[in-house]
Amino acid sequence: MTPLEIMKQSAAYASGYENTPVMEQQRAKQLCWEYNRTAPDEQEKRRSILQKLLGSCSQMTGIEPDFHCDYGFNIHIHGLAVINYNCVILDTSPVNIGAGAFIAPGVCLACSGHSVDPEQRSHGIGTSAPITLEENVWIGANATVCGGVTIGAGSVIGAGSVVTHDIPAGVVAAGVPCKVIRPITEKDKISSAEILF
Repeated sequence: MTPLEIMKQSAAYASGYENTPVMEQQRAKQLCWEYNRTAPDEQEKRRSILQKLLGSCSQMTGIEPDFHCDYGFNIHIHGLAVINYNCVILDTSPVNIGAGAFIAPGVCLACSGHSVDPEQRSHGIGTSAPITLEENVWIGANATVCGGVTIGAGSVIGAGSVVTHDIPAGVVAAGVPCKVIRPITEKDKISSAEILF
């Protein structure tokens, strides 16, 4: 299998820096650079760039600049997604973002890692594992989601959290490392009287 074929699989892997598909990385950097220099009223141009950059996305995918990713082809957005300012997706493995995702400013989705062994790390040995956000997930500001993690449908990840393991559906989770705090219940609904406009 080629490095690109391995990277597109849903399995974790380890690799050396010398096998990095440099041309694909350069392509993504160029498209991110172009995207981040669009004007706020250039929505059609932004959509066009995202169609070239990402593996898949919908017309309801909105990403605020600045946005950065490693490759782009491994990012799959399955419906409405609101990705706020200064987000980074290190997509050395597939990143699947379900419909209804809200990703706050400064979030990092990091499939990639490095060998814990210092000698291997100094020789450029890295790791990678996929990330999945199921439908209607909200990731709070400056949170980091590590490779190999799935966040269940409807869950909320608190600001500043570091998510190192799977989070079930329908919960509020936060912390370093991120842990489930409580389920989401009817008490979490904002009453219509409180909604001012």
